[in-house]
Amino acid sequence: MAKDTEKLIRQLSLISYLMAERRPVTALEIRRDVEGYSGMNEDAFARRFYADRAELESLGIQLTVEKPADGVAEQENYSLRPENFHLPAIAFTDEELAGLQFALTLLDGEFAYAEPLRLALQQISWGRPSPLNAPDQGSVALGVTASAGGHELSQRLAKIETAIFRNKTITFDYYTMERDTVGARKVDPYHLLFQGGQFYLLGRAHERDAIRVFRLSRIRGKVAYATKAEHDFKRPTDFDPRSYATRADWQFGTTQGEAEIWVSDRIAWQVERHFGRFGSVRPADDGTGDIVFATEYASVRQLAAWVLRLGEHARVLGPDELVRDVAERVELLHDRHTGELDLAAAVPPSADDEAPDAPGPPRRETAIRPERFARLVTLASILIEAGRADRRLELTEVMDALQISDAELREDVAVLNVVNFGGGSYVLYAEVHDDGTIEVDPEPYSDNFARPARLLPVEAKALVAAIDLIGDHLPEGALNSARDKIVAALGADPMEQGLQVASGAGDDSAIARVVSRAIAGSQLLRLEYYKANEDEFSERVVEPYALINGREGWYVASYDPAREAVRHFRLDRVKTAEATGETFTPRPEVDPAADVEGWPRTGEVEASRVARVWISPDRARWSREQRRVSHELADGSIVVELPYKGTDWLVREVLAEAGDAAVISPPEAREAVRTAVDRLRLAVR
Repeated sequence: MAKDTEKLIRQLSLISYLMAERRPVTALEIRRDVEGYSGMNEDAFARRFYADRAELESLGIQLTVEKPADGVAEQENYSLRPENFHLPAIAFTDEELAGLQFALTLLDGEFAYAEPLRLALQQISWGRPSPLNAPDQGSVALGVTASAGGHELSQRLAKIETAIFRNKTITFDYYTMERDTVGARKVDPYHLLFQGGQFYLLGRAHERDAIRVFRLSRIRGKVAYATKAEHDFKRPTDFDPRSYATRADWQFGTTQGEAEIWVSDRIAWQVERHFGRFGSVRPADDGTGDIVFATEYASVRQLAAWVLRLGEHARVLGPDELVRDVAERVELLHDRHTGELDLAAAVPPSADDEAPDAPGPPRRETAIRPERFARLVTLASILIEAGRADRRLELTEVMDALQISDAELREDVAVLNVVNFGGGSYVLYAEVHDDGTIEVDPEPYSDNFARPARLLPVEAKALVAAIDLIGDHLPEGALNSARDKIVAALGADPMEQGLQVASGAGDDSAIARVVSRAIAGSQLLRLEYYKANEDEFSERVVEPYALINGREGWYVASYDPAREAVRHFRLDRVKTAEATGETFTPRPEVDPAADVEGWPRTGEVEASRVARVWISPDRARWSREQRRVSHELADGSIVVELPYKGTDWLVREVLAEAGDAAVISPPEAREAVRTAVDRLRLAVR
């Protein structure tokens, strides 16, 4: 029998024994009566029992230890309180359970934590019709999900998740984008962050003796444990992962200063709503409705890029060095769009070069498999429930519920058949028949697994991460209320224990709630919408069908009767939204989420035009991660292809490169950038 299987039998039998005894027991009694310990000598038992206790504690299952007055360790008494193993009852509404099921439906197959999420849903829906069988709501579609992004990256994520869980120091090679170098890293992993479609590791880098952020896609090769010890470090009690999830792009790193940025009244509402939390906002002194946005910054370039993207509607007021930097970047943009752009010679492609992948992570299998302990506990509850109902289970039914193979299920059943609580009293007996069914003894001896076990750390993280990923975008806020109940039952927010899903750049939660309610009630929706391409506002009355997320944020997919076509409106550009109260009959021919596999995931819209854009050597390596490269040039610069519909969109993309990009063709797009830069030159003088 494998060591892992022996350990699981010991741990499950220990739980059964302690809960069945309902009294404190000694180490001697445990060694004598609990399956797996009896054949050990005293030293081996002491080591195994200590290790099992520590692992159960890391799973959130805390044994109570009563020390004798004289301090003799051999006479310590051990017990397990029911509340330390069983999940507190959570009074979910039908809408909340349906919302949780829908979260799994959306995320299944491309959420890195889909499998522990499935087990968590089995546990929290105990005694209710399974939410896994609830009908599809269809009001949300996801273009960007917390996928691990490929087989190799999935393996890294799984290893790092386990290292965080077990407090294990890890080593890996890392590509540092700023220095364009690969170097060895030794890190105490504290936390995972999912932001902007990417996973990041937060941890103490031994080389710097400081907290650093590592993007998982830039890790090279395998992630390994630094030692063979059971634990290597303790996470500092003052480490707060929330501070990393609430930073703007320009705030990652060591703070350089505080910038003041003038923003015109045209987009003041947008900046205040979506970026105000990254600093402070005050009215400008001229009484025009303009604002001044003050924000700390660590990266001059990132802040300059954000300001330049806003065009003539934003201007840096200070400090002086930042004002000069932005002005220099504007002049660089001007120079690179004046006359003919001088390009280095193209580098012939190597025969070994692979065709570049399209931007955006592909759909992949889930990365995180839950601890087998969690799977066995869940399976025990399923089997006991079937036994008490005197109902045979279909093998395929259980395999589907737990997402395991036939061989894994048969092995798990065999393990559970051995688990006992002493004196020949077994928790259950199940037999797998040749006809593909599982028959369970209708009289299991133990009630210990007849109630749902508390959520293990990875299950709790998966459950709350799924809720946070979808956020306020289900009707009636069903997921928000479910999240509050889950956190209350657990006694802590799982997102503080190893994984956090950061909200998108656009704080659109209030708008999303209005839109969600209109979708649920099939009510016409009136939008005041800012068309950034034309720099103008328009009012639309539309039939809302679904909320869709993409690489640039959340959209409401709708049918516009005035234009007789499906339209998608970005929520961060909706100034106001109001359900009119007038209902509409959904059009069966409209499939607003049909595009979810396209532009929401890739960021590229169907277009009749493609711009060729030069990227400087200093920024080429960043663009390779995001863009389709058509040519490598001898000086290290590259040429990328950008499909586009609106020239104004293309202009903003080039401005946001802060002088490190220039349009090569078509000529009218190059001229449009030059015109926009001329306006900026007037603004910064």
